[in-house]
Amino acid sequence: MPNLSRYHRQMLLPQFGTTGQERLSRAVVAILGMGALGSCAAELLARAGVGTLRLIDRDFVDLTNLQRQSLYDETDARERIPKAIAAARRLGEINHEITLEPIVADIRPENILELLAGVDLVVDGADNFELRLLLNDAALERNLPWVHGGCVGTSGQAMAFHPTHTPCFRCLVNPVDDDASGQTSSSATTPATCDAVGVAGPAVHLVASLQAMMAIQILLGEREVLGSQLKLIDAWSGQIRSMDLSGLRETNDCRACQQGERLWLSGQQTSQTTVLCGRNAVQISPAHPRPLDLNLLANQLAPLGDVRPNPYLLRFKPTGHNCELTIFRDRRAYIEGTEDPTLARTLYTQFLGD
Repeated sequence: MPNLSRYHRQMLLPQFGTTGQERLSRAVVAILGMGALGSCAAELLARAGVGTLRLIDRDFVDLTNLQRQSLYDETDARERIPKAIAAARRLGEINHEITLEPIVADIRPENILELLAGVDLVVDGADNFELRLLLNDAALERNLPWVHGGCVGTSGQAMAFHPTHTPCFRCLVNPVDDDASGQTSSSATTPATCDAVGVAGPAVHLVASLQAMMAIQILLGEREVLGSQLKLIDAWSGQIRSMDLSGLRETNDCRACQQGERLWLSGQQTSQTTVLCGRNAVQISPAHPRPLDLNLLANQLAPLGDVRPNPYLLRFKPTGHNCELTIFRDRRAYIEGTEDPTLARTLYTQFLGD
């Protein structure tokens, strides 16, 4: 049992007390995405004494992250430390009594259920729409509560989803329709992203704080307080609004939560190639991930260009090319310097094979 005295000010609150703090210490929370929202929410949950945090992210720290991602520093960016690893190091310094499980992985239909095994709750720190819909499918499949958050510009939103009590994320966004032939097709417009239109750091922290509080309320058994409220916040104007979505579940006849469809979990709506918005880069994910020996690969690539490895990834600038490859242990690669998926796939195949 951890030393609860460090949480004394929190335990003075009637909503917490000793019993509530002990519940938090036994909780297991997964955070999907350790970018702006995920890293901020993780810090708040670590300081609150949530017993186990599973930190899952595919990316490494970049200098442009530091404006809003307060867990990381310039050394992390310079050395391209994976965010999950850098976050675990920092959170371990903040609270050494909790368990931290950093996982460097691309979250996909093939691995998401394994990544979420044994957790009590999931916090959404996703940087793309597709991952949230995959998380929604997995949460419905496993009957897991999760807390959504999103932030662009100076505004954002947060909502707690529970498979048996609230509408689901797909109810809210309705991303697919049936066409006349009965085939499923996308009807969602491309959402704005912080890479394209910008984001204010204080707005991120406000939304992440809402997410962390919602997560704590669920872990303390106070889900009813949240209801089916979508919280909308604008940091610039200081306005916070609530939308009651409690009737949406019954009236929407959602194909995910009402009819059991799992388009994203089944892999029907998943791409192996992803253009990373605002990064001038493409991510290539192998169809069948398997472990990669980075030291062996570094030796193989050394005659072909500039190779700069660290314990978690390898950076490779091929001679005669303007692109740089960042290669991960699971055989994923970022091809930086292009947004052309065909060129990215060609370089991937040339240096890593199929």
